[in-house]
Amino acid sequence: MSVTRVVVTGGLGFLGVSLARRLAAEELVLFDAPAAADPPADVAAHAEVVRGDVRDAPLVHELAQGAAAVVHLASIVSGQGEQDFDLALSVNLDGGRNVLEACRALGTGPRVVFASSVAVFGGSAMPEVVTDRTRHTPETTYGTTKAILELLVNDYTRKGFVDGRTARLPTVIVRPGAANPAASSFASAVFREPLAGRDYTVPVGPETRLPVIGARTVVACLAKLLELEGAALGDDRALTLPSLAVTVRDMLESLARVAGDRPLGTVTIEPDPQIEAIVSTWARRASSERADELGLPRDASLDEIVRAYVADYVDSPSA
Repeated sequence: MSVTRVVVTGGLGFLGVSLARRLAAEELVLFDAPAAADPPADVAAHAEVVRGDVRDAPLVHELAQGAAAVVHLASIVSGQGEQDFDLALSVNLDGGRNVLEACRALGTGPRVVFASSVAVFGGSAMPEVVTDRTRHTPETTYGTTKAILELLVNDYTRKGFVDGRTARLPTVIVRPGAANPAASSFASAVFREPLAGRDYTVPVGPETRLPVIGARTVVACLAKLLELEGAALGDDRALTLPSLAVTVRDMLESLARVAGDRPLGTVTIEPDPQIEAIVSTWARRASSERADELGLPRDASLDEIVRAYVADYVDSPSA
């Protein structure tokens, strides 16, 4: 898609920076909080960085001026959302609506890619495998805010205010850098910390299962959704991205295989009741029929995901 201006909220986070490297917009704007880390030099060379609060409606409206597309990644994550209900609602809902309203005000129906989560699923009636048609009954504040915004993206699209598309993300691995407050951060740390020679304690049991997607793959999926014509998505603009359903035990076995003779930090398992309480509400497996039909990429194996992380961040730490 040839565009003049693309705005990425949460643009200085891991996914934002990775997506910025892939996008070929003439004007690329990365918007994030004042405390967010500076972008790498290669990204800073072709992107404008704007710092501020997504809850600042006038600023968000100003950023959207002239935008052909907005990728909305900014969000309070799961663990933090459980600790601070009001913050989660103000950032995720008020901030998300600011983005949609700013795009609506353009009058041009810009493309909006919203990063949702499989945390929209939950409840006692949740099936073993969730699908795009599974009812949303989230059991976290984070999942609730994502479910609400999924509906808003659909309705703003129905009204012709935006051309929306929602990517329902499984847990993204392997994230480099320091852990974030997401309850799912263990799924990256179980690889990242030992590979860096640091000991790590996993806060959930070895049979804990969750759907995951590789970091390279999720970026490719977001870029693909940005390119797709809206008509291909129909009236429901939300779809679950392709995933692999793996346990913590699977992760540890994959780590050992990929590491080979590399020295590793020691991994121990000590379940944390607060983390387990959140994780236990999540889907164990997720299907992705609509994403598969649209040709979105998927990971071949867990080992492939880990090898990609090693290539991108362990053997090339400047990436």
